[in-house]
Amino acid sequence: MPGQGTRPRQVGIIGGGYAGLACAVELARRDVRVAVFEASRVLGGRARIVHTDDFHVDNGQHLLLGAYAETLRLMRTVGVRPGIFDTRPLDLHYPGEFRLRAAALPAPLHLAVGLLRAEGMSWSERFACLRFLRHLKKQRFRLPVNMTVDELLERADQPERLRRLLWAPLCVAALNTPSAQASARVFATVLRDSLAAGASASEMLLPKVDLSELFPVPAARWLARHGGHVYVTEPISAIERTRDGFALKGDPTPKRRFDQVVIATAPYHAGDLLSGFPALAPVEAQLAALTYEPILTTYLQYDAPVRLAGPMVGTLDGPAEWFFDRAQFGGPDGLIAGVVSASGPHLTVPRQEIELAMHNQLEGLLGRQLPRPEAILTIVEKRATFACGPNLSRPATRTGEPGLWLAGDYVDGPYPATIEGAVRSGVACARAILSAR
Repeated sequence: MPGQGTRPRQVGIIGGGYAGLACAVELARRDVRVAVFEASRVLGGRARIVHTDDFHVDNGQHLLLGAYAETLRLMRTVGVRPGIFDTRPLDLHYPGEFRLRAAALPAPLHLAVGLLRAEGMSWSERFACLRFLRHLKKQRFRLPVNMTVDELLERADQPERLRRLLWAPLCVAALNTPSAQASARVFATVLRDSLAAGASASEMLLPKVDLSELFPVPAARWLARHGGHVYVTEPISAIERTRDGFALKGDPTPKRRFDQVVIATAPYHAGDLLSGFPALAPVEAQLAALTYEPILTTYLQYDAPVRLAGPMVGTLDGPAEWFFDRAQFGGPDGLIAGVVSASGPHLTVPRQEIELAMHNQLEGLLGRQLPRPEAILTIVEKRATFACGPNLSRPATRTGEPGLWLAGDYVDGPYPATIEGAVRSGVACARAILSAR
């Protein structure tokens, strides 16, 4: 087969999101020629900027953590500076109810001191939190594949209030899956690499730029300087194996051939690209079996300044689970983002009712009446992430067809559908290609 047993000559990557571009950068670092094809005019995949008459905002509010080591490494590689983030210690804040802030100290003191200073926590809840992390550490953070997060919390004897204010919100924020259906094993891995790691790993990294400019656009510029090609508005509709490599239907250079091809699209688009390879029917079946969870984000732009108690504030009495004060990390004054993760009754409520309810929530948080928003935009990503449940069968990077690979946050790995999960998948795919024989 072309490319087997030799260094890859040219790799085609279908999808210009974080996984595809991470794969491309990692390959180009090793002097491999790459071509990235993105169907949209905007790079970033499911983490991208959206332009309307009134807003230039992300398609969903994302929070990165200091534990996103591969994402941060590749950002440095393509020339992104650390100052692009507003970096703060982990701060889980429900005004008037609960607050847990990590201290700027080495592990485990960062969490221990944070618990000592916590607001709205009884001593029994503080000890229960430490007991839970010790419980996970004793098991080396490896849990049965069939256990849910709720079952884990029950076995670890966590108080109901701590579940409601700490563990369940963290689960939904990390896995975008309700704790009753979420994988305890994946949740434990996230906690191991963030809350239970050093203080820097649990830091909140709030991007001061949009998600396309955060990594995808700098990566495209870097690739252009290193011999790569990044095409936008160039959808690839089929992959064909020829005598001299793979041909991609939709390639603006029709006679070009690739000895390796990476499918780095969303999983619900990948199946169509695999359909030309009958031997990959089992992989198609795995992709078809994945289910998805939505994320709803409402942006409210106020003409007057609206300042929250912090850049990210939790709430329990309305549709929004978290509000982000965008002005506190590089956005315009008065721009607030309300986020509702995973499935729920909010999806059946008329859009105007959701937006009014979020406005009322903000008034409750601030304790004052607010002017009517100058502009409102609600974005619903119906398939924002895969549902990260127990016993989930995720496809491997290797498809079983020599020279054909998968990359994306849904590919088999220890992490849920996050930016870091996508980047790690892309890097792992690149390294597998380089070592393939």
